Amino acid sequence: MPETKPKYARKGGRGFARAATLVESRVREAGASRGFAVTRLLTHWAEIAGQEIAAIARPVEVSYGRGGMGATLTLLTTGARAPILEMQKERLRERVNAAYGYAAISRIRITQTAPTGFAEGQADFTPAPAKKQPCRPLAEQRAHAAQVVQGVENEALKAALETLGANILARRTS
Repeated sequence: MPETKPKYARKGGRGFARAATLVESRVREAGASRGFAVTRLLTHWAEIAGQEIAAIARPVEVSYGRGGMGATLTLLTTGARAPILEMQKERLRERVNAAYGYAAISRIRITQTAPTGFAEGQADFTPAPAKKQPCRPLAEQRAHAAQVVQGVENEALKAALETLGANILARRTS
């Protein structure tokens, strides 16, 4: 009985195969079904479009017209960011065509959706930045702030100024 080689075996027959070769054909098939003849547009979107545009939009589809000249790139974004993207369409089209190597894209169409849209319309493109922990004033900072506001007669104003002063001193030291 002849031995069968694994589907993703390296040409040399020994060692490990790169992870990219394991998924390359599947990514190419999925990209081709959506019109992405060059899957580089999907895999390197942040490099092609730039970090600012990649943070607010992502490619959804490339559709070709009947004449075959010039395709339409469809981008997904949220409603509030669509005007920003609209102003940058021409520059983005030039960058995408530079990645293709020829004038493959003639139009860019923007599709808007809510953050919880269709199955493919998950509009959350990048994770939110981590929030800083608030600074807590130390006892000595509170005491110093209380000493500074001693001359204020209105108790509500005095308490507000004391809290403000303690918070400012806490931020300076952190």
